[in-house]
Amino acid sequence: MATAARRRFVTRAAYALSKRMVPKISVTERVALGCGTVGFDREIFSGKPSFEKLVETYAPKMRMTSEEMEFLASETEELCSMVDDHEVLRRKDFPAEVWEYMRRRGFFGLKIPKEWGGKGFSTAATSAILVKLSSVSSDLTSTVAVPNSLGPGELLVRYGTEAQKATYLPLLADGTLIPCFGLTGVHSGSDATSLIGSSGVVERDAYGNLGVRCHFDKRYITLAPVAGLVGIGFDLKDPDNLLGGTGAEGFSVALLERGHPNLEMGPRHEPLNAAFMNGTVKGKDVWVPMNAILGGQERCGQGWHMFVECLAEGRGVSLPAMAVGVGKGLGPLVGAYARARKQFKVPIAEFGGVQEAIGLIASDGYITVASTELMNAIVDNHEAPMVLSSIMKQNITERGRRMVNAGMDIMGGAAISMGKDNVVGGAYMSFPIAITVEGANIMTRSFQIIGQGLMRCHPHLLDVVEALEATDKDAPKRFASSVGSMVGHAMTNFGRAVGSGLAHAASPSAVFSRPTNPEKLVAYHKARLDRLAANFAFTADMALLLGGRLKFEEMFMGRLADTVGAVFLGYAALHHLARNAKTLPANDNGLALVADHALLRLEKEAHDALLQAANNLPRMPGRFDVIAASLVRTALRPVGFLGATDLEPSDKHTQDLASLLTTQDSQYAATFLVPGIFTSDGIRRDIMDALPICIQADNLAVRLRKEKRDPTSDEQALFDKADQVRDRIVQVSSSERLGWLEQSDPAYVRPAIEQTRDWLAEIQPEDASSLLQAAIQAPQKKMANA
Repeated sequence: MATAARRRFVTRAAYALSKRMVPKISVTERVALGCGTVGFDREIFSGKPSFEKLVETYAPKMRMTSEEMEFLASETEELCSMVDDHEVLRRKDFPAEVWEYMRRRGFFGLKIPKEWGGKGFSTAATSAILVKLSSVSSDLTSTVAVPNSLGPGELLVRYGTEAQKATYLPLLADGTLIPCFGLTGVHSGSDATSLIGSSGVVERDAYGNLGVRCHFDKRYITLAPVAGLVGIGFDLKDPDNLLGGTGAEGFSVALLERGHPNLEMGPRHEPLNAAFMNGTVKGKDVWVPMNAILGGQERCGQGWHMFVECLAEGRGVSLPAMAVGVGKGLGPLVGAYARARKQFKVPIAEFGGVQEAIGLIASDGYITVASTELMNAIVDNHEAPMVLSSIMKQNITERGRRMVNAGMDIMGGAAISMGKDNVVGGAYMSFPIAITVEGANIMTRSFQIIGQGLMRCHPHLLDVVEALEATDKDAPKRFASSVGSMVGHAMTNFGRAVGSGLAHAASPSAVFSRPTNPEKLVAYHKARLDRLAANFAFTADMALLLGGRLKFEEMFMGRLADTVGAVFLGYAALHHLARNAKTLPANDNGLALVADHALLRLEKEAHDALLQAANNLPRMPGRFDVIAASLVRTALRPVGFLGATDLEPSDKHTQDLASLLTTQDSQYAATFLVPGIFTSDGIRRDIMDALPICIQADNLAVRLRKEKRDPTSDEQALFDKADQVRDRIVQVSSSERLGWLEQSDPAYVRPAIEQTRDWLAEIQPEDASSLLQAAIQAPQKKMANA
């Protein structure tokens, strides 16, 4: 009895102490916890993800229908051919025929069900369309992406009343109404739930009709300058309890048509010289009938739940599609350019620094392709994974920016000289926008991924927190049980991590060599990723000892986010390799080469992030952080370097990887990259066509040197053709008149030239054509006068 009493006393004391230490879950956090779904992300946080289940569940979701493939091959290809990206940037708008084509061919209704006049396409098809569009123009991608995510088309499909669906969905599907969604306020930024400056009060009008009197001030709203229908997010208040229990206060969404009384739409922003429509939406004293609230009165106060559910697609699919467009499109173009472009009589594709940059594009490109395919399948499986969508948004857009930067370095002057012949500049200017929108990457990495992940995906943490917030007499008992489960979870993952590390160290082949057979390569990397998942889960358990302080240790949380992001992307790459291992001929190891390189880098990223997390574990009471950090390092490297998972690709591996894009020794690019991008005409076609010609010419030159002979007439014709295509693709655009001043006034003379003329007139005689001639004539005239 005494022992049981002591146990109850200790439990209640620990419960009371923890209740004071752990902050309460805010209303916003609790709403977020109820949104979306958990799936494979929960398995990673558990420390024992099932790769077999991953393949079994999502591989069947990765196929497009014949209708979707036909749309991709015809309408999407046609739209790409209609867009001159440089001209769009210069005009800051698409031509009328492009807008007409997008509207009437259904590009704004890709996700709207067929019963409402839309295409009813899958997420995989929508993503593939966005990828192809992004290989031509980032502005085109943004313009098509928004109506097919938050829109508010998807919100209407999921939550609209039958009257709202019947009224608006057909008009959105055929492009009569272009939609936009107004969320971001002047002060809210990434803190979308704050809704500062956007409010509404439930009132009755002069006729007794129930409605909402709204005030809002929105900015950064994509498509607002041309939208015919806007969804407005605002904070609803009901001080007189007019809702009567049907609906509630809180974040709500109004559907307003352009021209609605007191609604102001039109002024544009100019995000980094981009051309896509982006601007402000304002309203003061705007009367919103109750039937214009999305979902009707009963959906009042549910806006945040609706918004977050649909946000997963925009963050997890639409924005990553831009990075896939870079990975698929930039890789082959930069590779071909590097083979054709020569410096010091050598193709720059043979320079080690260029190979390193091309290797990064190939490796990160593979990661973006593989992870996006998996994410599309997850969404098509009717899941809305908030944590995975955050990982995709932050991690894949960062890799997209990195690939663009590498492409800029390789193409040099051809990349910085804007014009029709520049295939990189538009994306270079656009990627900081992708980094910023829909939750800035800094915030997503340093807070959101782990903050949401631990609560949503940890198998026991939410039980602990809910027990702490409970007031019933059994709460301490549930708390103790949940804490015990957490301790068991940590010990299990520690044992799993150490055990797999010892097994890895004991296997010489695992340490010093890797298989080249794709199937064996899958098993090799699966073992490493499984171990890293256990390492991550154990480290996350150690982090929970910080209690409520954890949410303020954002640099530490960022390292954990890097880890879980790399692990998820690693499983996605493995998923792609396992599904496509037999796609290429048996003697073509291109897929295995790029997948192995990508997986090594991801495993290195996860390993290093965990090590840095251990080295920077925030201080804990009693300096338990020292013990926790030592345990994390032990789990990560139980036998020194032999147990580590930080093996990097060798320089030779990177060089071989670069050759996938600069030669035609493998069918990898032709099979997995080029079919998804637009290369039908213009500079893209010229660059792609240059690759085989330049390779043939270079190989011939090597043979002639070995044979010590001159080329035949046919061989010389090949050299001449190679010189022609090289000369074509290294050209950059130039303009006789550039900029608004020069183009708007034919009589405009550049001030610097005008000033030079005026000053020269003072010292140069009219009969001298140059200063040099004037200098020669001066002594002759002096002698003649004498």
